[in-house]
Amino acid sequence: MAARLHPAPWRPPEIVDLRRFTARDLDPLLQEETQSWRDSLDWDFEKSADLVRRFVDLRALHGAALVEDGEVAGYLYYVLEENKGLIGDLYVRLDLRTPERENRLLESALASIMANASIGRIESQLMMLAFVPGRTLPSDDCLSTYERNFMRVDLRRASFAPGNVRRAMYLEKWSDHYQDAAAQLIAASYAGHIDSRINDQYRSAAGARRFLYNIVQYPGCGAFFRPASFAAFEAVSGRMCGISLTSLVAPECGHITQICVSPAVRGTGIGHELLRQSLTALRDMGCRSASLTVTAANEDAVTLYERVGFYTAQRFSAYVWEGF
Repeated sequence: MAARLHPAPWRPPEIVDLRRFTARDLDPLLQEETQSWRDSLDWDFEKSADLVRRFVDLRALHGAALVEDGEVAGYLYYVLEENKGLIGDLYVRLDLRTPERENRLLESALASIMANASIGRIESQLMMLAFVPGRTLPSDDCLSTYERNFMRVDLRRASFAPGNVRRAMYLEKWSDHYQDAAAQLIAASYAGHIDSRINDQYRSAAGARRFLYNIVQYPGCGAFFRPASFAAFEAVSGRMCGISLTSLVAPECGHITQICVSPAVRGTGIGHELLRQSLTALRDMGCRSASLTVTAANEDAVTLYERVGFYTAQRFSAYVWEGF
């Protein structure tokens, strides 16, 4: 099937299995999506688009395409992970983007995932989905929605003055042999936290270990950037008490992929110091801006980021379907 099919009488929009397409069929849409990420988020989506092209050509990507008037107008893909489904991306062409078209793709994916008896949960955070507070989505009887902020800071203008750290600690550059301790830290720091409702990998050390592996190995959150990633340790015990991990999402744009501290050191300034060190290192390495995402209801974190100089550039939603 080509991106533009042979001329034919008008047909209503249809949902077609993604495995019937080639990368060439999707290429105009992926090029537009790559430009949209660049324009709206200052984010280089090209590596992620290349992964989509590769797996589409292998007929190995689950999902659907929206075909209108002989053209691919949108697509969605998902992956299955143990007992969970993850909707990885959804994009509809700008001149055709409506909640109705997006919902048709979502409805198709949800029906396919929910038909799998081993799946009990579906997660999704779709940056390119039209943000409409209170919008109706398919299967909303088992849906929870969480508003999130995509925040940015201009590293050339911000001033990262040292704060008041009220706990003896020391910082080390990130090393892979910290992964087990970091996984334990993430599970402890997100226990009972709203973000553990959005991402169930935060609920256990094993899940957090998979999360760390994904952000280091895959380009979904950019290319992992060790020079600006740090771990904090309590001075007396030597226990890890915080991490700030970064990536590059474009040649001059950094991203905070994960920042957290242990419950025992909350409110001591260690989180601020970790963030300050990462942002300073990104700036010193030539980055002009940095970004992060945060759940809007996490008011303490939002306040910290705004105090450092971040502002909300875009809002989006995280979705979780359970109990279907």
